[in-house]
Amino acid sequence: GSGMNVLPELADPAEKIERVVAGGADVIMTTFGIASKFADSIGSAALVLRVDGGYSQMAQNANPIRLIYSVEDALRLGADGVVCMGFPGSKFEAQTLPYLSELASVCYKWGMPLMAEMLPRGFEGGEDSRSPENIALACRMGVELGADFIKTDFTGDIESFKKVVAGTFAPIVVLGGGKAKDPIALLQQVYDSVQAGGRGVAMGRNVWRQPEPEKITRAIARILHEDAT
Repeated sequence: GSGMNVLPELADPAEKIERVVAGGADVIMTTFGIASKFADSIGSAALVLRVDGGYSQMAQNANPIRLIYSVEDALRLGADGVVCMGFPGSKFEAQTLPYLSELASVCYKWGMPLMAEMLPRGFEGGEDSRSPENIALACRMGVELGADFIKTDFTGDIESFKKVVAGTFAPIVVLGGGKAKDPIALLQQVYDSVQAGGRGVAMGRNVWRQPEPEKITRAIARILHEDAT
């Protein structure tokens, strides 16, 4: 909700967080405001803090994302990790890639795990922006710059994602994507990513926009932790 519209589904953050945690979520990835005001709801789940932003979908002109919080801020909140974007190939890569490396350096100093959300060309798109080759290259750039684990798009099939995993010397988790998916299609994507060597998921609206988010969370957790189909 710091840059994109999450209403009305996320109008009550406490209720959604508690349902997702009840479903077995290991981690809540969220913003400074949510983390500071809803710590009780997050409870025993780990916290990964989004530390970049500074843009809005209401802006008439595209602006670069930048770091808006520090590792020290994350530590004060009790965060177990931080996350930022990395947009190789986008017109803003000269901003996002250097701040990713700077953040990696500070995280290393403090022993704070860093997740990099590596998306070829960011949100600018392009016919081949999410090709398996570009996703593999973006993930490799993220770990070369110092990320401890990577969040990225699933390439669409097991064989091509295996190549992404093979070239990335850190765990990879897959995102859900901006558009809501049919629950079965979503769970199939999770299952396929794990078969290819993926280590987890980092999903937003494909979980909290579900009418019963604890159930989709529980199903994802069973695939990841119990080898369910």
